[in-house]
Amino acid sequence: MRSRLGTLLVTACTLLPLPAHAASRSVARRTETVSGMARIAGGWYRPLYTMQGMERMHVAPFALDRRPVTRRDYLHFVTTHPEWKRDAVRPALAAQSYLADWAGVANAGDERDLDRPVTNVSWFAARAYCAAQGKRLPTTDEWELAAGASETSRSAARDREFRRRLLALYATRKTGAPAPVGTTFVNAYGVSDLHGLVWEWTLDFNASAPHESRATSGHEHHLWCASAAIGVADPTDYPAFLRFAVRSGLTARSTVSGVGFRCAANAPVG
Repeated sequence: MRSRLGTLLVTACTLLPLPAHAASRSVARRTETVSGMARIAGGWYRPLYTMQGMERMHVAPFALDRRPVTRRDYLHFVTTHPEWKRDAVRPALAAQSYLADWAGVANAGDERDLDRPVTNVSWFAARAYCAAQGKRLPTTDEWELAAGASETSRSAARDREFRRRLLALYATRKTGAPAPVGTTFVNAYGVSDLHGLVWEWTLDFNASAPHESRATSGHEHHLWCASAAIGVADPTDYPAFLRFAVRSGLTARSTVSGVGFRCAANAPVG
């Protein structure tokens, strides 16, 4: 197991390069959706890392975008918020590769490109986008709770077959521009593309690091990757290890080709 885990963690760490230039539709229909968001009822889940007496975490009800933010969405955002255009964004808020895969400052590509998840955006930028929509980034607990659902079950996180499928999705995701949204499965909450399309920002993506340091690269990436197996609740949850390793290697300025985002809200909006 240790050899398998080590290989997976190294893989996750190498997915963070230096910045470079229908399943069960009936279940989804029963999920309340408002303005493109799915209502997640909340509940208990077991995070990858637990503390004694806190083996499970409770997540309050929230709403989550049913799909990742696309280039089309983000193009509209930078058009109405020009301070977030590639040639105007402050260096403290985004690394040099911010929107580097766009053909131009206001050119996110052709129709197929516009349907791809936006990537090469920093945590600061993702947070600003969500705020402009009257929303916010999901917390890690919220994201993980929603991501623990398969097409037919809202509690599939411990299912071995579901984990194998997630690993296969992670392993087969191609480098470069991600596929358009809607490529991977829609889960029982009516939320699509949580796995295998892009990694996604969360509000507290690196809660172990002081909030003030998120704009820098002050933490040691290799230490996180080497020590990630210490104190875990379930050492066989390889998909969760990969997600943790990716988040731990990011800073708030990071702009990575494989990282996108979606928004959340405290309750259904509309």
